[in-house]
Amino acid sequence: MLNSLLAVEDAQVLAQAIVNTIHEPFIVLDADLRVVAASRSFYETFQVDPEHTRGCLLYALGDHQWDIPALRELLETIIPEHTAMDDFEVAHDFPGLGQRTMLLNARMVAYEHSPDRTILLAFTDITARRAIEREKAELLAKTEDLLRRNRTLLQEMQHRVANTLQIIASILLLKAKVVTSEESRLHLRDAHERVMSVAAVQSHLHATAGIEEIEVSSYLSQLCGGLAASMIAESQQISLEVTADEGVIGSAEAVSLGLIVTELVINALKYAFPVDRTDARVLVSYATDGPAWKLVVCDNGVGRTAADAPSATGGLGTVIVSALVKNLDAQLEVTSAEPGVCVTIAGSAVSAPTRRAA
Repeated sequence: MLNSLLAVEDAQVLAQAIVNTIHEPFIVLDADLRVVAASRSFYETFQVDPEHTRGCLLYALGDHQWDIPALRELLETIIPEHTAMDDFEVAHDFPGLGQRTMLLNARMVAYEHSPDRTILLAFTDITARRAIEREKAELLAKTEDLLRRNRTLLQEMQHRVANTLQIIASILLLKAKVVTSEESRLHLRDAHERVMSVAAVQSHLHATAGIEEIEVSSYLSQLCGGLAASMIAESQQISLEVTADEGVIGSAEAVSLGLIVTELVINALKYAFPVDRTDARVLVSYATDGPAWKLVVCDNGVGRTAADAPSATGGLGTVIVSALVKNLDAQLEVTSAEPGVCVTIAGSAVSAPTRRAA
């Protein structure tokens, strides 16, 4: 009998030592929700002393600071039905501590040779964690609001740029109609085409979903579709086709690429087919091989020699294309397509599109 009592005492000492070792606040309750044992961390955290804790009803501790409806629900309803509960969150204003958010983990322990029940209750203070989460949520909300405002401003700016370009193009066209000099008229119409070229690129960039990255295939297809609709008359039977590898490029490169394509396509549509043909075709292709990329604009028209510049006049169009090619750190080559002509622009490294994962 004496040995049995000593064994029980040793077990109680060991159990209390284990409880005190636990870093988080921890208490042991009997079936009547009275405190059997509490950890040192529990006393320190909630500023209560052992004499007024052990044997006391949990709800009466610390001037009834634990008489919390959510805690009652946990101990009197949830635990008896489920015997365990993890991460039960309780927010409460504790005397001496202030507003705190606690995660409660509870277990009901049943004994093989006794009808008694014991409830183990551990507390984790997540007040700081929840404060950080709220700060992050507020920061995220502010960031999203700022992004929405930036998108709205960007859209407004794009609309204004488009309207401004249309106004400039209209003024140039009106001026071309009233000047008496044929040379001036040609220069004004040429300038009008340049402005419309920039407007076409800008409008198709605006239509894309992304801002920093542009899908090459859909971008060139939409751009050439718009050029065909505005440049090819119903009486003309010219086919404008686009083939492009899947991938994305930066918006800055997309602007240069779009202006080059627009210049070369307009040039082909204006000069390659002086006589209507049923098989007239302009092909725009864009291909990649690792970091290398190649843009080719070919037609099956009347053709030119390899020494000719991309523009039939050798003027402003040539200067624009050459400058854009240099900006992309690429090389330009004009060759005979027999019939027709091909303009090839090849580059690599930073201008190559990024392939999207399947």
